[in-house]
Amino acid sequence: MARKTVRGRGGVRKRGQHKRATPAPKERRSFTLANLQPPAGSRQRKVRVGRGMGSKLGKTAGSGNKGQKSRRGYSRRRGFEGGQMPLHRRMPKRGFHNPFGVSYSVVNLAELNVFPAGETVTPELLRAHGFVRRATDPIKVLGDGELTTKLAIHAHAFSASAKEKITKAGGTFEVVA
Repeated sequence: MARKTVRGRGGVRKRGQHKRATPAPKERRSFTLANLQPPAGSRQRKVRVGRGMGSKLGKTAGSGNKGQKSRRGYSRRRGFEGGQMPLHRRMPKRGFHNPFGVSYSVVNLAELNVFPAGETVTPELLRAHGFVRRATDPIKVLGDGELTTKLAIHAHAFSASAKEKITKAGGTFEVVA
């Protein structure tokens, strides 16, 4: 049986087919409140599941057949593996996390030779010159390398060898709170 055709402004089309989209005019239109509309393709129609077999998502509405996952209100808790012992409980416990531990950003004495003699080196100056990446970390000066210039160094912590080498070079160190 031949399908009936419909004649209209969009040309000849079979019954049940959608009208063809008309191409947008080439000239640029000014926007007013009367002709505002969202950009093409930015809004999609909501999928209506369980609305008959013609919608491709009828009957079981995409949930498959039977079982807990096909029921209304089903939500599996995070890490649930169907009653099997979950992975996070099968793994052995190891180590210890110190909640009061402080992690310092480390700067070695050899790196501080770029500053001119007599300079006061502060944590802000070290961050500005890129010696320290994280702005929130306290800074600790370690005694790796030799200090050749006389500097006044302000930091949150110093190693014993760093203190010794700074005073040997004629500089001073100050612990910042």
